[in-house]
Amino acid sequence: MAIDYSLERQNMVRRQLVPRGIHDPRVLQAMSKVPREHFVDEPLKPQAHDDSPLPIGKNQTISQPYIVALMTEALELKGDETTLEIGTGSGYQTAILAELSKTVYTVERIEPLLERAKRRLDELGYTNVFFKIFDGTLGWSEHAPYDAIIVTAGAPRVPKPLMDQIKDGGRLVVPVGDRFGQELMRITKKNGGFYEKSLGGVRFVSLIGEYGWTDQADV
Repeated sequence: MAIDYSLERQNMVRRQLVPRGIHDPRVLQAMSKVPREHFVDEPLKPQAHDDSPLPIGKNQTISQPYIVALMTEALELKGDETTLEIGTGSGYQTAILAELSKTVYTVERIEPLLERAKRRLDELGYTNVFFKIFDGTLGWSEHAPYDAIIVTAGAPRVPKPLMDQIKDGGRLVVPVGDRFGQELMRITKKNGGFYEKSLGGVRFVSLIGEYGWTDQADV
């Protein structure tokens, strides 16, 4: 029997996101619209909307739907933002950001993942996403400052280049901690100062780079 993925998305929003406090209607709409099954390999498509992360190859994962929604909601996107994503991964989070931002710049260090994500996003018709193979801990300075920055890997500390690339009034969402667990932090820049808020405990793959983890122990 064929899976009704549209229904799966609606159930995901209704059962996983709303009961956990995701209320931004734009975020809920984007999560209802973007076909999450498009961003996993064929054998995993039936599990695409499960309440868990899934492997995407190269020891990387697509985050569970709730975490994607939580991080996205924390960016407080209204639709006219320039957003930077560190860690393109499967491209699913990128698609959510593309629904909610004017322009998305996304950086990935693993070229096969970026190429696959780019194909998927092209197939879905996104034209407001720009890609770069690079050390994400350095950001993408050419297009700074950004209204919003999201980091989809766990960092030992907040990378300074990303702090430097936030626009005044902008938000940075990043998991910070060790390799076994992190605190999801939202950092808001106001009048040149930075204000932090913890959004709870998470566990992400490691952010590798000059301002992240410098060894390749888990890749």
